[in-house]
Amino acid sequence: MASSNAIRGARVGSGPMGEKDHGSRADRTQVSYWDALGNETVRYFAADVADEEIPEQIDSPTSGLPAGRDKANPPQLLKNEPYKTHLAYVKERRTPEEAEELLEAALLKLRQRRGTARATA
Repeated sequence: MASSNAIRGARVGSGPMGEKDHGSRADRTQVSYWDALGNETVRYFAADVADEEIPEQIDSPTSGLPAGRDKANPPQLLKNEPYKTHLAYVKERRTPEEAEELLEAALLKLRQRRGTARATA
């Protein structure tokens, strides 16, 4: 074990604990946000930030819900749409008749490539 003359728990070059001349704190503004469950989240912004730059809504770290600045009317969670498959998006763009035509064209192309296409009269 190496020996040293350092006092345990002291930082090198540290002054008295709680020394106030380590710099000054910037002025800041406290803004409270509330979610639908009533949880309050406090955020601090620099005092010279314009009010329109401070967000009206944030995500609450405790609940994950959106939180707003109005305690009486917190924002509600928008309805999540379920995950859509690729086929669901295709069905939104095509009518059943268009889908049938595309399927027939693709099958004909496949059969021609395989050499099993029927001759149309």
